[in-house]
Amino acid sequence: MGMPICDFVRRYAAENPTRLHMPGHKGKGYLGVEALDITEIDGADDLFAPRGIIAESEENAARLFGARTLYSAGGSTLCIQAMLYLTALSAAESGKTPCILAGRNAHKAFVHAAALLHIAVRWIYPDETQPYYSGKIAAADVAALCDAALPTAVYITTPDYLGNTVDVAAIAAVCHARGVPLLVDNAHGAYLRFLPQSRHPLDLGADMCCDSAHKTLPVLTGGAYLHIADVAPTVFHERAIEAMALFGSSSPSYLILQSLDAANDRLPDFAAALAKFLPRAAALREKLAAAGFETVGDEPLKLTVNARSRGYSGESLAAVLRENRVFPEFYDADFLVLMLSPFDKEVLARIEALLCALPQGTETAALRPPLSHPTAVMQPHEVLFLPTETLPLDACLDRVCGMAVIACPPAVPPVMCGERMDAAVLAQLRYYGVERCTVIR
Repeated sequence: MGMPICDFVRRYAAENPTRLHMPGHKGKGYLGVEALDITEIDGADDLFAPRGIIAESEENAARLFGARTLYSAGGSTLCIQAMLYLTALSAAESGKTPCILAGRNAHKAFVHAAALLHIAVRWIYPDETQPYYSGKIAAADVAALCDAALPTAVYITTPDYLGNTVDVAAIAAVCHARGVPLLVDNAHGAYLRFLPQSRHPLDLGADMCCDSAHKTLPVLTGGAYLHIADVAPTVFHERAIEAMALFGSSSPSYLILQSLDAANDRLPDFAAALAKFLPRAAALREKLAAAGFETVGDEPLKLTVNARSRGYSGESLAAVLRENRVFPEFYDADFLVLMLSPFDKEVLARIEALLCALPQGTETAALRPPLSHPTAVMQPHEVLFLPTETLPLDACLDRVCGMAVIACPPAVPPVMCGERMDAAVLAQLRYYGVERCTVIR
């Protein structure tokens, strides 16, 4: 397939040029990668006006994903911002005020972008028994809320942080029957395209989605894709680069761009390795189940262990792994999240040896409170410039939240900015260790 960005930068570095341009390290430094870290010199193209090597590389990625694909050196955050801006543009073309019906487990980048763009949000809640990091929603719920809210777009986050996926195809059918585009935060699922049978949102009917390439593919941190389906609204295609440039840095990292470029050449091998790895990952789940551990989610490269099922906390299991120089993606009172890779097959045996050998635990835990459904007093954009104060949790009862209480991973926040903090909200916040909150003054 070729690596046009990588080839250009390597040729340039090999010539040992006199660099009278940015960056200031001039190709020399302590990290060892400075020679490959360049800026938009002649021939290097421009990420937000691609005509040369970046355009060629993005076309290579587009062929792999079967869509219009744009690179991001600002992670999925940049892509989420662009998706919301394009949604607002599409609504304006139709003379509508933008309103997005969104799964409640949205990443905070979605909340921030909606606030900055003055986009109203209506939330789709998962079942109240679901944990904080889950986002399982049903197509029937989306249909009912679509008919009630008449949104200009539907936005879902799948896979969620625990590895659960939703029925994207069914939700896409609901959206398209109503003439509403479906946007998907697929940050944790870029690799789904390369399963033996693709489970990528674009192949299931999404109009637009983002992938954090760096989360599950062999790409440097910060590398991501914005994908636009061929059948998506025309304005999504016409204004996509403009949308990315609106929020993106004018100095994107060429190290990240090279990493995205190089991935195009590696992804066929990745797909082959993935197909061989999946049965081994499934076998590990079976061994953990035989040892008494419940695993959560249906995403094959995310191994989420319900620590409580074996008498442990997620923190305790994480401590066992860390003592043996194994570092998990995430843990809390209930869960341990491990992100697997087909390029690291040996780790499966280590996980089995460390976890399956543990005796039955004796830790007890407080009952996790159900998900709260606080009352919205105002939209996030109405809160953005209001004065706030940060108070101890007990002093926040009946106050209006001034900042989304949400973890960086996509999660269902107990309360969103603009919502009133009732007793149920405070109970959930206490369970997750929150001691202070920001409220409108």
